[in-house]
Amino acid sequence: MDSDSLAAAALLAGLSRASGILAELHHPFVRSAPFAAFLPPAGARTGVMFTLPDGREVTVAVSIAASGGGVLQVDGAVTLDGEPLLDLPRRTAVELGDALAVLDEYVADVAQPTGRLLDQLLDEIV
Repeated sequence: MDSDSLAAAALLAGLSRASGILAELHHPFVRSAPFAAFLPPAGARTGVMFTLPDGREVTVAVSIAASGGGVLQVDGAVTLDGEPLLDLPRRTAVELGDALAVLDEYVADVAQPTGRLLDQLLDEIV
């Protein structure tokens, strides 16, 4: 396998790992749906969307995308109807291994507070 194929396999493995972790996020009183999307021209976003009883949507997501000059950008956020509840700073990396390490870190950073954030939003509804 050539280096490009190995890099593609590593990227797919990292995205699959992120998707699996975020898809496992659940709350007993909130519907959820995992998602994955292509970000043109060369990126991907994965996460889970929660729909609160009042119809508002909470999105927990991470993304990785190539930008000019061979730089990879990694983002992570928890949003409520598009407004940030937790917005991690965009980080860049030149090496794929470094970008995947940031992606793994960001998955943990957005997954960890999700239950607490959903509980707070549910308390506001009641």
